[in-house]
Amino acid sequence: MKRSVYIETTIPSFYYEVRHEPEMIARRESTRRWWREERPHYTLHTSAFVIGELQEGEYPGRPEALAMAESMPLLEIVPAVEEIVSVYLRRKLIPLGDAYHLAMASYYGMHFVLTWNCRHLANANKVRHLQLVNTELGLAAPIVTTPDLLLTETYHD
Repeated sequence: MKRSVYIETTIPSFYYEVRHEPEMIARRESTRRWWREERPHYTLHTSAFVIGELQEGEYPGRPEALAMAESMPLLEIVPAVEEIVSVYLRRKLIPLGDAYHLAMASYYGMHFVLTWNCRHLANANKVRHLQLVNTELGLAAPIVTTPDLLLTETYHD
């Protein structure tokens, strides 16, 4: 059985990134490499919240990033997700938008959240807080990671 990955907004955004700074190029190339080589090993999901974020503003690659996100199964935003978001906000875990991503992934039992948001999501200092809050809610905490770190496991004798 393939493990599940919630694709957060920054993944389609960086796939179509056009900025020329070395860090932006590195993230774009890493995202494309993951999409090409690692994606087939996982079941991908996203949400209407991601679609909404990608629709905001005008930027190069917007139509392509939207099409990429819309090609994945969408997890439904149900009342239980809204309740989880409220708890995350009350507990000062993360800001509203990011709370939706974590709530969706947690509620639907995603194994991973794939993101380039290292300030609020793929942040080692947030991991313990997320684990504590999710344990209180009776939820497993997904592993929040970047494309550079979510690699399939291979074993050699």
